[in-house]
Amino acid sequence: MTAPDKSERSAPSRLARALFASGLAVLAIRNLTDLDGRIAYAEAKGVPEADRLVPAASGLLLGGSIGIGLWKLPKLAAASVAAFFAGVTPTMHDFWAVDDDARDEELTSFLQNLTLFGAALAFFKRASNE
Repeated sequence: MTAPDKSERSAPSRLARALFASGLAVLAIRNLTDLDGRIAYAEAKGVPEADRLVPAASGLLLGGSIGIGLWKLPKLAAASVAAFFAGVTPTMHDFWAVDDDARDEELTSFLQNLTLFGAALAFFKRASNE
């Protein structure tokens, strides 16, 4: 087993962190500024205690995005973002369980979230190597 090289032990580039974190922060802020709409959507999807879970999940996403952007507590930050996408993606974007009219939109959202989940896992791995 070889030791990680220097590039595996350093923070990801500022540009990568800024792009990822800013996009996630905007998503979180949009959720938090339209809580009633987001809660109603979550309730329609059958999320229990949506009035508590939606703000909590949005806060988790916002905190994680800030942590990744600043590379402060990066392992915790990336885990927070990954936890958000692990919980939200299959619940809120269940393309397999919706009618044909909504299927394409939900599939697109599911795949976008899946991609962001993968990026969060990559940030987590990088943070774990520090």
